[in-house]
Order: sequence, then C-alpha cells, then structure tokens
Amino acid sequence: MKLLFDHNLSHKLVLSLVDLFPQSSHTRLVGLTQATDRIVWEFARQGDFVIVTLDADFFDLLSLYGPPSRVIWIRCGNHPTVFYEKLLRARQARIAEWLQDPIAGGLEIYTVDKPKS
Repeated sequence: MKLLFDHNLSHKLVLSLVDLFPQSSHTRLVGLTQATDRIVWEFARQGDFVIVTLDADFFDLLSLYGPPSRVIWIRCGNHPTVFYEKLLRARQARIAEWLQDPIAGGLEIYTVDKPKS
C-alpha cells in the first residue's frame, strides 16, 4: 500500500514508515507542495496512492467524487511527527483491513490518547 502524505504532515514520515508502507511519498517529494487539493487528488488516483491528511478537504472530495482515490483522515490535531508515526504504526492492521474493502473510500483515525510505543 502506498501512502501520499499531504503537505500538512512531515515528509519525514515517508522514511520513518518505509518498512510498513513502502513506495509511499509526500506532496513535497513529488512537486505538489503548492498544488490544489484537486491536483493532489488526481495524482493520487493515477498513482494508486492513499492520501493521508489532517484536513477535511480530501474527505469532501471523496464525498464529491468517490473512490478512487482513498483517504485516511487523521483527526487528532497537531502533534510532533513521531506522534503520527506511532499512530500509523499502531493502526497498520486496521489500515490493511480497510484497504481490503473494495468500496471503502475513507478511513477516519481518531485518538485522544497518545499511541503506545
């Protein structure tokens, strides 16, 4: 599974999660730092990426256009990069399960507690 981290998440997540999510990328690394959400959406669709974001905008696009693309919306506010790394590691099995559903377009990840190491 390939993730495409939106500009609101650190590009460092690509390397720190390469063992779980190989071939992932970041909008910064593919020249989409200033791109509109619609352009990022289309890039993800064509490249078979799952968009990972902190913003509701991509969920709105999902509601409008439907899959493909797929979106993981992290709904826990702003935190250090290591927080998101641990969170995605802790939810890796759930993400993999979600991807097996051919009609599932969006996955919301919530947490009120810090993910365990």
